[in-house]
Amino acid sequence: MDSLHLSKRLATVAKYVPDQARMADIGSDHAYLPANLALNSRIEFAIAGEVAKGPYQNALAEITNHHLTNVIEARLADGLAAIETSDRIDTITIAGMGGTLISDILENGKDKLAQVNRLILEPNVGAEIVRQWLVDNYFEITTEEILSEDQHVYEIIVAEPTDIKAVYDAQEILFGPFLLHEKSVPFVEKWQGQVAHLETAIQQMEQAQKVPADKIKEFQQEIQLIKEVL
Repeated sequence: MDSLHLSKRLATVAKYVPDQARMADIGSDHAYLPANLALNSRIEFAIAGEVAKGPYQNALAEITNHHLTNVIEARLADGLAAIETSDRIDTITIAGMGGTLISDILENGKDKLAQVNRLILEPNVGAEIVRQWLVDNYFEITTEEILSEDQHVYEIIVAEPTDIKAVYDAQEILFGPFLLHEKSVPFVEKWQGQVAHLETAIQQMEQAQKVPADKIKEFQQEIQLIKEVL
């Protein structure tokens, strides 16, 4: 993968970035996503934010190699601290992190979200944590997509600010309101895999010297919920 050829996962994230957006890609690594969008004249401006020096240097090199320094700025900063008010950022992408970390980044940088019209988030685990944060902070999920690539299943959540708090039930928070409705092949694949994982965990716990009955009950309830949905 490079800026000219995105992975299926990042290409899916890219398609939800509005044309001529002013975007911040947080945890940008090599800046492949903003670089690809810039090379295709899809964005007006981008920040490639990185908290670690190595990935920041990678992003800087990619931007320079493609002569994109007039469109993309690499910044070494923690989360949304990479964004300045004067940047007029309207779109934020955060891909390839756990749901807890994505939620923490958004929570710690809430003051940077005032001008933002769209969040495009791709948690590799814990998508339900992200959905709950969005609800609690007056963002509405406008679409979702789930895809399979290289034996991994990825969920992409697109959300926009709303004045009225969105309402989702427990199933919609866990499975995703759009994904739950569609029940695509990757969706079924993911949750069948989760059932198998939980069943294996239960078998191991039942063999322990001190059986954790409460945890087993919790896992059994989750298995039942998943099977009802599938």
